[in-house]
Amino acid sequence: MSSISTTSLHASAGKETTQNKLPKRAALVSFVGSMLEYYDFFIYGTAAALIFPKVFFANVDPATGTLLALLSFGIGYIARPVGAVILGHFGDRIGRKTVLLFTLVIMGASTLAIGLLPDAKTIGNAAPIILTLLRLLQGLSAAGEQSGANSLTLEHSANSNRAFFTSWTLSGTQAGAILATLVFIPVSSMPEDQLLSWGWRIPFLLSALVLLVAYLVRRTMPETPVFEDIKDKAQVARFPVIALLRDYWPDVLRVIVCALIATVSTLTAVFALGYATSKFGVARPTMLWAGVLGNVTALFAQPLWALLADRIGRKPVFIGGVLGCAVLLFPYFMLVTSGSTPAIFAAAIGLYIIYSAPNAIWPSFYAEMFEARVRYSGTAIGTQLGFLAAGFTPLVSASLVGEGPTGWIPVAIFVAGCCVASAAAAMTAHETHKVDIADLGKRRA
Repeated sequence: MSSISTTSLHASAGKETTQNKLPKRAALVSFVGSMLEYYDFFIYGTAAALIFPKVFFANVDPATGTLLALLSFGIGYIARPVGAVILGHFGDRIGRKTVLLFTLVIMGASTLAIGLLPDAKTIGNAAPIILTLLRLLQGLSAAGEQSGANSLTLEHSANSNRAFFTSWTLSGTQAGAILATLVFIPVSSMPEDQLLSWGWRIPFLLSALVLLVAYLVRRTMPETPVFEDIKDKAQVARFPVIALLRDYWPDVLRVIVCALIATVSTLTAVFALGYATSKFGVARPTMLWAGVLGNVTALFAQPLWALLADRIGRKPVFIGGVLGCAVLLFPYFMLVTSGSTPAIFAAAIGLYIIYSAPNAIWPSFYAEMFEARVRYSGTAIGTQLGFLAAGFTPLVSASLVGEGPTGWIPVAIFVAGCCVASAAAAMTAHETHKVDIADLGKRRA
């Protein structure tokens, strides 16, 4: 009997140890998967600002070519709501893990195809058309990545540290931006003819390695106990999107408006990059390094903001960060357009410290508005509809910008307005940091 008891005790202890490791493992899997998938997504934004106007849109005047390249960047965001509906449906029907593996394959294959695509001089107008279609596939994939990774990590986490562990999904996104920029820095320093002929393809071709590493990391992660529980109880929604829009439409609407904060990200990563280099003569490596420093800062700041949100709540951290961004946009542009390298670096670091607050919190803040059977769909659809504004922010900004050293003021006002709207929507949300994971979203069901 003693032997049996000892064996049972060891088995129980082993099971408990495994369960304690799962939140960390889920966070790591989400971090690596998001990092490698968003590496693919972000290199397109960098190329759209610096390369594609001269490679795929060379048959029009430079100003129009830039607008068309930025439009192709934004088109990827049009596909994201469609992808959110499709991938959210299957994520809530068959599980988070399977859909996350699918998103990796789509993103990796489409990015590799961009790297192999002949330019406009070779195949004419077919080049920008194919490029746009491949960007649509990138958008479909990205629509399911963050929401699935957030659901996976949230549902493996304890009640007391959900914000901390889910924040690593967005830290992975920041790491993807860092990786993409670091790859582009030496490439952008190449002679112009080599850069435009073959050099720009290197970051895209490296996506083959990105896909392999991400797949190997993600495939061994188990499905979440929360999803397995509703599956065992036959509570999986037959049509999650219908259940979502019937029971949770106010929360979906709230997430859409809250997600307008993402306009800050594409403003700095895409528009400001092209604006500073073309209008103010800032060297491309300077702006790229500023992006790296900003994202590295965010990489360290986000877990700290998330720890704070686990202690005092999601809303104060999210709202404070969003309103802080609205204020800091104006000194950010003043410093970026000054031409001073230290000032540009300081601008990026300062803005990213504040932006990392809502960026760290939204994975838990949004996901906790929904119960498990519609969580993937609710987070995916809400965020991707909101991210449409972020996708077209570079294009809208390019059309709003005026002449002269203060031409950026209308752009800053536009994005600051998006931030204020985001904060106002967040104020209407319920605080959830003390709600048990089994009770999340049940108030509307």
